[in-house]
Amino acid sequence: MKFDTPAGRNPIDQLKVVGKATDRIDGPFKTTGTANYAYDWHDPQSKAVYGFVVGATIAKGRIEAMVLDEARAARGVLAIVTAENAGPLDKGKLNAAKLLGGPEIEHYHQAVALVVAETFEQARSAAALIRIDYAESKGAFDLAAAKDTGKPEKLAGAPSDTSIGDFAGAFASAPVQLDATYSTPDQAHAMMEPHASIASWDGDAVTVWTSNQMIAWGTRDLALTLGIPKEKVRLVSPFVGGGFGGKLFLRAEAVLAALGARAAKRPVKVALTRPLSFNNTVHRPATIQRIRLGATPDGTITAIGHESWSGNLPGGKPEAAVQQTRLLYAGANRMTQTRLAMLDLPEGNSMRAPGEAPGLMVLEIAMDEMAEKLGLDPVEFRIRNDTQVDPEKPERRFSQRSLIECLRLGAARFEWDKRVVKPGQVRDGRGLVGMGVAAAFRNNMNVKSGARVRLDSQGVVTVETDMTDIGTGSYTIIGQTAAEMMGLSLDRVVVRLGDSAFPVSSGSGGQFGANSSTSGVYAACVKLREAVARSLGFNSDDAVFEDGRVRSGNRSVPLAEAAKAGDIVAEDTIEFGGDLSKTYQQSTFGAHFVEVGVDVSTAEIRVRRMLAVCAAGRILNPKSARSQVIGGMTMGVGAALMEELAVDTRRGFFVNHDLAGYEVPVHADIPHQEVIFLDETDPISSPMKAKGVGELGICGVSAAVANAVYNATGIRVRDYPLTLDKLLDRMPDAA
Repeated sequence: MKFDTPAGRNPIDQLKVVGKATDRIDGPFKTTGTANYAYDWHDPQSKAVYGFVVGATIAKGRIEAMVLDEARAARGVLAIVTAENAGPLDKGKLNAAKLLGGPEIEHYHQAVALVVAETFEQARSAAALIRIDYAESKGAFDLAAAKDTGKPEKLAGAPSDTSIGDFAGAFASAPVQLDATYSTPDQAHAMMEPHASIASWDGDAVTVWTSNQMIAWGTRDLALTLGIPKEKVRLVSPFVGGGFGGKLFLRAEAVLAALGARAAKRPVKVALTRPLSFNNTVHRPATIQRIRLGATPDGTITAIGHESWSGNLPGGKPEAAVQQTRLLYAGANRMTQTRLAMLDLPEGNSMRAPGEAPGLMVLEIAMDEMAEKLGLDPVEFRIRNDTQVDPEKPERRFSQRSLIECLRLGAARFEWDKRVVKPGQVRDGRGLVGMGVAAAFRNNMNVKSGARVRLDSQGVVTVETDMTDIGTGSYTIIGQTAAEMMGLSLDRVVVRLGDSAFPVSSGSGGQFGANSSTSGVYAACVKLREAVARSLGFNSDDAVFEDGRVRSGNRSVPLAEAAKAGDIVAEDTIEFGGDLSKTYQQSTFGAHFVEVGVDVSTAEIRVRRMLAVCAAGRILNPKSARSQVIGGMTMGVGAALMEELAVDTRRGFFVNHDLAGYEVPVHADIPHQEVIFLDETDPISSPMKAKGVGELGICGVSAAVANAVYNATGIRVRDYPLTLDKLLDRMPDAA
């Protein structure tokens, strides 16, 4: 099915199942421990064994010698895999560095060996017996030191630099100016489930049970890495215990599990330790960002410039921190620039809302700073500079843009009018209290997605697609879509996900998964409805599917009757194209409001309450959508107050590479969170008239926290996270 014209009325608009706050159908499996995650898969006949990954202890250089004799002789050891004996290996299209290093080392903790043994303890013990001699080379590990070496680098589907009007002239002549530099640190995904895989060979074909967000990408890149046909690789990932972008790509444990299983001739389980999860996989790269704003005294932005620097391995991508600035606010004279420096740290790549999350951490502080210079309320300043067209391409309108509504509704609900403008004036016991606001923005992307649907003689519809559920509720919204289309209750739908044997979906990432994958199911169900109508002798255009029956005119037949002679199967893929993307800019919008208390003596920051107002098309399941937004809000608090990978700039690794040293918010850190979804549909987006929302929830939150801290204390912090040391010696008098 091609989606190239705006959606008209269709069966989804009935909203009998779609749009209802529905419990996740995978919830009982997860709460009872019967959901099989990658490392949990178990076949009593398989006699699976264990692999332990050895990571490089230098960040750049070369292996001079690797002595394996003692490890090979250790109890229980079945095989040791290294680059020297693994055979020819290629590199996946989406990997910046090789997943099995040697002899060249590209980053700290790059995998250099896998020890396979009968038990995990034996594999770990033997791995400690391997002696590796390195010739270490000088590397670059400090973004600030390497900043001036940065070069222009294209963003995904967009140029590195943009320029509209005369930014330099407009900024220089602006009556009110802001020129400030900010920084965001390296951050880790820190998902609960580690990267884990189990591999088993059957002749020349391999099956890998893994934790991966994008099955088709992983299948392709594993086949490419191993040098075997894609048809010989099967990936299975029915449950993913969190990914946040860190499991978008093929990683070392999947490759090494496959290599270890081939060498040991047994199924092999491999899970990365926490230090390897932090240093061996990907992370959100640090940024240095400069914002320049020029405005007239009435608060009209006349010049807006945003420059961003980040670092990565050769072949890696920049952090696209300027992309929201190209679209969020009006301004006749505009400039954005992206620069990428080569660093020898582990690979930087996608983490929840890549680009917009760190970009809005900075832009939305700058907007508050400028509002203060102008003597304007921060909400009013943002509203005053709203635009209904793409500022760089004014001929292209937003398909839906309700930023003003989000800001106004949020301000009313949060009682923003009670905010005291002058910082440091509100006390509650030992705490200074402040409020902050930030706009939320995330582009809406549509990705080709397919599904297969099957009706059996019992009237049950089974959906199969390689879409993944990373804790986002994919099982449920896909089931809701099929139920709505086929006129069934949700308990009459079976959903099977995460298997490369199923039709290729969009996968989970980029906030495109929900809208795209359900649209693929919609397309397949349209075909199934046509096949059912033919089987029953109905005109498919007239057939009504409801309450488990198919009706046309005066005739009504149970849906199951259509399949009494055998299952009816339909398959289709939704493809997005035509002129819609050229005519309309598709984005999601929101507003975050935060209240904090800052201890006047210790500078300890406590978030007191939070509100998010989101405009993201039709909300397919308000219950799981709210969970996604509050999860994003929680991550935003972490990014604001505590999350930072500490870089050893001498040795080139992340020092706090575990969940003890890398702090993330816990329950006690998070207060009541309120989420409001605007009643919105977007027929330009898809037949579902929905958009993504899972990443919108993090966008802008950190800046709202930082702005609230400033309102509480009068201290402006431009370098994240807002740790106590950046506040303590500047706190107002405790008296």
